[in-house]
Amino acid sequence: MAALLVEIEAGELPTAPDGSFSIVVIPDTQHYKPDQTGALSNPLFDRWTDWIVSNLDSQRIAFVSHVGDIVDLNNNEQWALAKRYMDKLHGKVPYGITVGNHDMTGAGDSSLFQSVFPKSGFEKFDWYAGCFENPSGDQTVSGNNANSAQLFEAGGMKFVYLHLECNAPNNVLAWADSVLEDNREKRAIITTHMDLGPRDKPKTAEDYFDAPKGRMTWKKRHGERGNSSQEMWEKCFRKHPNLFLICSGDQSRTQAMRMMTKGDHGNKVHSLLSDYGSGGLRVMRFLPSSDQIEVRTWDPVKGALCESTKVVADRDQHQFTLEYKMRGK
Repeated sequence: MAALLVEIEAGELPTAPDGSFSIVVIPDTQHYKPDQTGALSNPLFDRWTDWIVSNLDSQRIAFVSHVGDIVDLNNNEQWALAKRYMDKLHGKVPYGITVGNHDMTGAGDSSLFQSVFPKSGFEKFDWYAGCFENPSGDQTVSGNNANSAQLFEAGGMKFVYLHLECNAPNNVLAWADSVLEDNREKRAIITTHMDLGPRDKPKTAEDYFDAPKGRMTWKKRHGERGNSSQEMWEKCFRKHPNLFLICSGDQSRTQAMRMMTKGDHGNKVHSLLSDYGSGGLRVMRFLPSSDQIEVRTWDPVKGALCESTKVVADRDQHQFTLEYKMRGK
């Protein structure tokens, strides 16, 4: 680790070694404000996607995932900016986008998201594996890329990646089950907006910081139809032996958290929360030769690793290594 920190002093994340690859996770980007001219801007979102594009080769970036809360206010002005920033990745690297609670109405209408990131914008890519189609015919709730699947290969391994909306209802989870089952020979990753945070719904502002934390048992969207993150685990995630990683955001007052849970088949599933505000994005470097995933929280604006924050002082929640068997499988 000391050698890594010496290299970091130059303001660049060390180049990914031969045989490795990286997945970048973009935390919540709901921080929009007027610039000096009065025009709406989101300089962090802009800088983050610039950094990703500039480092596709040096970091061997194979995939990019956005955890949701892409916008703060679900309006056309913010969605137009979000599209501009995410479009930098379009055609350059496989990516998926999760619909957060700020990206839809309370009842789950994500039609504004769908208008800027519809399935038609992705169907030309061979890595795009489709999306949930609402059988009712009305796609404004859950349909048209609000829940999507991607396929990619890296490091000699095949992956299926699901992006599931906040508090995905049962029909979406049934679709996720079918995608994971159809791709059971591939390694599976899921990004969904809500996963880790205060276990029970906070009753006071202090509870968001101090109450016991884990997989959340409360929800924000889809009303009675919605599933909490604990319900999503019980109904879907735990059943699939190829699932090994869940990424999420949503909880800025938890900010960074990780836990490991075993699925029904004994598979270790790592759950990683990142919602840093201005603190940076996640670069997960897969090292097949050592069966490790180096997770680095990197701030492209400062050109530095996130070592500690006021909310989470423990460095091991920001910079850590996961054990994951990649060889001989």
